[in-house]
Amino acid sequence: MTINIQPIGKICTPYKEKFAIPRQPGLVKSAVGKVTFFEEFNDPNYLRGIEQFSHLWLLFRFHHTADKGHSPLVRPPRLGGNQKLGVFATRSTFRPNSLGMSVVEFKSLCTLGNQVTLTVKGMDLLDGTPIIDIKPYIPYADSITHAQGGIAQDSPDLMEVTFNKQATEQLQQLEHSYPTLGTLIREVLSQDPRPAYHHNSQPDKTYGMGLYDLNIQWQVIQQQNVVIAIQKN
Repeated sequence: MTINIQPIGKICTPYKEKFAIPRQPGLVKSAVGKVTFFEEFNDPNYLRGIEQFSHLWLLFRFHHTADKGHSPLVRPPRLGGNQKLGVFATRSTFRPNSLGMSVVEFKSLCTLGNQVTLTVKGMDLLDGTPIIDIKPYIPYADSITHAQGGIAQDSPDLMEVTFNKQATEQLQQLEHSYPTLGTLIREVLSQDPRPAYHHNSQPDKTYGMGLYDLNIQWQVIQQQNVVIAIQKN
């Protein structure tokens, strides 16, 4: 049986590349995304009443990795990339139908000109991700008090994030255009986005990630992520 799925829109986010995207939604609360709707669904009637919900489920497609196929076994980052689990026992992006779901915070709904835009916070989605469906988060049904989380029962440990002198000056120059940039960088880097096999790499190694149209560079120094440069691409 074949099922055809038509995206209803796409989301614009600060995350321009897969590297450094939070591994779960809600971990970077300052990240703001905007869902714009394709022509057939660009009608505010589809979203009437959505403002009564504080959170929403976004169903989407892992479009960046969809053409790479899938495997029955994957290596979850939580296990250091050294142990395998069944793909259906993980949230790996390499899935048979490349579908994902994330809970996000509702921020606003507006129509400018003829374009309907839904603004959300805390998403873990790559910029341009196709949105398949939107559903309200229902607390009494979706929040299960004594649920077991398996390998991800507890939230990950956070790293301290600091800025060196150069990065601090660059941040000050950019914050009028990106008001929450400092908070966003701290929240993303506190999750330690490095692959597990890099955790014992040389201390002078420089990492980079793309947020908005910026290249953020940092090093790990004495178990802290130290931002060393913030540059326009």
